[in-house]
Amino acid sequence: MDNHWNTANPLYYELLKGFAYKNRYNQTEAEQELWYHLSGNQLGLHFRRQHIIGCYIADFVCIKRKLIIEIDGGYHSQEEQTIKDYLRTEDLNKMGFEVMRFTNDEIYSNLSEVLDKIFNYISVPR
Repeated sequence: MDNHWNTANPLYYELLKGFAYKNRYNQTEAEQELWYHLSGNQLGLHFRRQHIIGCYIADFVCIKRKLIIEIDGGYHSQEEQTIKDYLRTEDLNKMGFEVMRFTNDEIYSNLSEVLDKIFNYISVPR
């Protein structure tokens, strides 16, 4: 995984690329809203959406800062999903990525604070 453009696990890539493509063009409203502000290097760095990392599809990632941003809908508060999210975050951390999680509600009600948190993280060289 030294090549930062090749973040996918080759064993899962073919399976996941179709899902990533579908997700990219069927974003949730919260994902669309955040992508509007992340796309086009608006925060000063390039973000990708629905990008495969290991055996996961990240909602958004800034490869240069190794930052993954996940937008969690209501089902993420269910106990089983919370455990899965925790294990996923641990795996991604082991790969060298930091994971920021925001809820749909945070995107809708406090977008400026979400963007500030992201900007503050990516502003510090790592």
